[in-house]
This record gives sequence, C-alpha cells and structure tokens, in this order.
Amino acid sequence: MKVIVDRVAFAEAVNLVSSAAAVRSPKVQLTCVKIVCKKTGGVGEVVLEATDAEVAMRLSLSQVDVSKPGEILIPADKLRSIISAEENDSTLTISADGEACTIKGSDSNFKIFGYDTAEFPPIPDFAASVTGSGDTAKAKATLTHPAGSLAELVSRTIFATARETSRYAINGVLFKRDGKRLELAATDGRRLALARANLSGGEKDAKPVQCIVPSKALGMLQKLIKEHEEPVQIAITETQILFSFGTAANPGRAVLVSNLVEGAFPPYEDVIPKDNDKKVTFDRDVVISAVKRAALLTNEESRGVRLAFHAKDKQLELSSRAPEQGEANIRVDLAGYDGEDMEIGFNPAFLTDALKVMHDPQVIMELKASGKPGLIKSGSDFLYVVMPVNLT
Repeated sequence: MKVIVDRVAFAEAVNLVSSAAAVRSPKVQLTCVKIVCKKTGGVGEVVLEATDAEVAMRLSLSQVDVSKPGEILIPADKLRSIISAEENDSTLTISADGEACTIKGSDSNFKIFGYDTAEFPPIPDFAASVTGSGDTAKAKATLTHPAGSLAELVSRTIFATARETSRYAINGVLFKRDGKRLELAATDGRRLALARANLSGGEKDAKPVQCIVPSKALGMLQKLIKEHEEPVQIAITETQILFSFGTAANPGRAVLVSNLVEGAFPPYEDVIPKDNDKKVTFDRDVVISAVKRAALLTNEESRGVRLAFHAKDKQLELSSRAPEQGEANIRVDLAGYDGEDMEIGFNPAFLTDALKVMHDPQVIMELKASGKPGLIKSGSDFLYVVMPVNLT
C-alpha cells in the first residue's frame, strides 16, 4: 500500500474517525483506525474506519494519490498524534508493508506497527441495510433529511440527556418518525427537551417508528455535518441506526453506525403541562444575560435562582444568594405577562441550556405555581419542560 495525502484533509478525517475508536479495550483492534486505499478507473480513494463495538464510522477521502492499493490497521492515538505533529507539511506519504505502516514527511519518517486487518470487525454497509441484501437484515424504516435541520434537532435536545444514570433509556435521545414528522426528545428526569421538524421526503402514511440513539453517536453526527443542505440518509434496524452523508456528486462520503439504547423511553407527553395559566413573553438575550448574572452568586448549596414575576409593571426580578458570599438582584422588563404575581426557583444552567438553542428573539414561558414545572416555547417546533427547585 502506498498513498500521498493532503495533510490537512487527512488530519481532519483522522480526528473525526478516531473518535469512534475505543480509548482502551482488551481487543486492541478496537483502538485502531483501518486505512483502505483503492483505485478505480484511475481515481484514488482512501477509506478510514474505526469502531468501539458500540458506534462505528467510515470516512472517504478523494484528495489522494494512490500508487499502490492496500490496507493497514494501526493505533488511532499514534496515527492522530503523528499526522497532527507534521503541521509544516502540505502532503504526507503513507505506505504499508505487512502490518507495519510508514508515514513520511519532508524531513521525517515514522514507522508504526499495526495489526492484521482481518481481525478488524466489519462495519455494516448502509446500502445492504436498506435493501436487506446478503446476510444483512432489512431496515424497518428509512428516511432522508437535510443535514442542517438534523443538526438543529440534535442540538436542541442532546443537552437534556441524562449523564451516568442506571436508567439507560434516558442516556440517549428518542428518535421518532411518524408520517412526514420527525421528532427528537431527551430528558434527565428534571427537564425535557422536545424538537420537531417536517421530513423533506417523508411519506404521509409511513408507519410510525422510534428508537433511542446514544448521546455519543449524536455528538459525532454533529461533527460530520459540513453543508446545511447535504442530504442525510437514515436507516433504522432492530438494533442499530445508520446515517449516510453525501450528495449525488459525492455519495457516501461518511457513514455513522450506532447501536441503539435498550429500554423504553419515558412517556414524555404526560409531563408536558396542559393547564398553566400564567404566560410570560420575554426577550431571549435579555433573560439569558440576567440569568447568567444572577447565577454568579450561587453555589452547591444554593443552586437555584429565584424568579419573581410582577404583573403590574411587567417586570421580572431575578435574585440569588450564596451563604458567606453575597447576593444578587437583577430586574428586567418583560414583553408581556398575563397572570398574577408569582415566584418560582429554577436551576440557572437548565434555563440557559434551553434558551441558547432557541432562534426566535422572543420566547414564551408558561407557569402554574411555584411547585409546578415551567414550560418554555420557541415557535411551534420546540418546547422545554423544566422542574422548579426549592429555594426555602
């Protein structure tokens, strides 16, 4: 195997694909990146693959000059470090002889010992999953959606997933397709984020399907998105979800495969308040700033910020207090307030997490009482439920 690669493009691809490799594993092949060099009709291509047995990624590079096709399996951390360190070279020459890989720069020569590529676990093929060809089970649902809209749905929900909990079903994001509607939901038990979009090519009467996608996989998905309008093909099987990126001119430039989270996602529709009788309209940026400032004087014991809504002058007063440190008091004007005066406490991070992924300058919050959850809305495609905190 021998290939000359553009160092910058190759470094970007290596950094992306190595995020799918295991940091440590008793099976060393899972800590590696597989490099496959091809030449078809005089056109060279390098394919990079990595997997930790839970999530897998395949990337294709065309900015290459393949003089000898072949493949090699080498440790991801060493490959990434060497490629990044060769920052003064515009191109690098990568060759392999057996299980040894050589990387040459203008004034450097690195030799890395790798492993037998036959021991690398195969990554599912997207086309085979769609058609059910060979030994591959046919996907129970397939859909296509623009990359930019998909990234927005993910960014509006992924922050609300649980961290390190035994309730595995809420460690991921619910991915739900119903006809022409795509819905993503996430919760950690104290808040719920729900984002919706219309599918660009969805069938009106398509059978409903849902699955839970791990947060790690969706974080990697966000990094793979380059162009807002690039179509992303999605296939859902009984145990996995597959994402294929590419246009007609560059099909299959990247494929991401992830095992699904087992378990049942909580019935989130039940926690969305239906009887809130107080409606607040406010400027998103103004309230984000106020919440951040009030949060400066909170600590582990007093994480909450008190929000006092004044109907008469349509103002919001935010206050916080940290024992032996001090207190903060901030007043901002509201665009509108319909209801009686009330006070409620919220974790400030939970408020800013949601507000910063909203695009509309004006946001609506609906409230019931100090001990009841608040509902925040932005347009018709995003809502956020957040539980209050006790400030007494």
